[in-house]
Amino acid sequence: MVRSLEHLAQEAPALGASIAFLTPDAFRTVPMPTYREIRLAFAMPWAVRRVVDEVKPDFIHIATEGPIGLSMRYVCLSDGHTFTTSYHTRFPEYLSARMPVPERWCYAAVRRFHNAGAATMVSSPTLERDLAERGFRNLVRWSRGVNADLFCPREERPLSFPGPVFLYVGRVSVEKNVEAFLALDLPGTKVVVGDGPARAALEARYPEARFLGVKTGQELADVYASADVFVFPSVTDTFGIVLLEALASGLPIAAFPVMGPLDVVGDSGTGVLDNDLRAAALAALDIPSEICRAHALTFNWQASARQFLDNIRRVQTSPQTDLAA
Repeated sequence: MVRSLEHLAQEAPALGASIAFLTPDAFRTVPMPTYREIRLAFAMPWAVRRVVDEVKPDFIHIATEGPIGLSMRYVCLSDGHTFTTSYHTRFPEYLSARMPVPERWCYAAVRRFHNAGAATMVSSPTLERDLAERGFRNLVRWSRGVNADLFCPREERPLSFPGPVFLYVGRVSVEKNVEAFLALDLPGTKVVVGDGPARAALEARYPEARFLGVKTGQELADVYASADVFVFPSVTDTFGIVLLEALASGLPIAAFPVMGPLDVVGDSGTGVLDNDLRAAALAALDIPSEICRAHALTFNWQASARQFLDNIRRVQTSPQTDLAA
């Protein structure tokens, strides 16, 4: 989500817009229970309203359902600001993976949050269908992109691991299902990039795997360029930008046939989607990197930013119109 917003802000000026962010950095924060890496902001409505009055934005978009988003939603509804939202994270599934909370309860709350806006932006057709069936309204598409200059195949591998190299990049937490990857009987080396509350336990349980911690920029691109297959074990992601980064780096995808991989890989031939993740990982070794790279190039951040701004402009023109019609 953060990467999507960063690229949106970078591309917006060339498309005639500028974007200001209201983030937890503007407030006192506390660690989120069970996930201390994420900070929750004490963002009271009066403090959020003060920022809105100072900035005087032409439009307001609420990126997440967290404390800032809740207060901004309250301010928008109270003061008559038209706003949109985006659905990035399947919080009901994440919450039920950590606590005995029925998904339907959480979905009811999340649906109420988003349906108050003029439109909810979603990243893929599969997510759009899923949310529509759950009663979400005014769903519009906002796809994603990839930096194909940074993430690209290399003739020589920057890092040396015994091959073949199977790679996972993302949060190391229960909802990402990383253990389903680590438990696979695969040749070569399993590499994990990322951090999270499950890392210490998984690192102790699977000492043969290489845990590299958080990598960004060129360091992350080097890891992608040193692997053979990207394994994506999550069954709760809405899209997965890491899938595009892997494909741009020439890596085929091995994943379950679920939301995210279905939308990115689909019938492109750039990956193997199978309920048997080991079989998918081994079969993906035979996929040419050129196919993966070519498919990744169909996604770009400028098109993503233009789609986002077009959604905003349509809402500004007709805030009461069902944009999904």
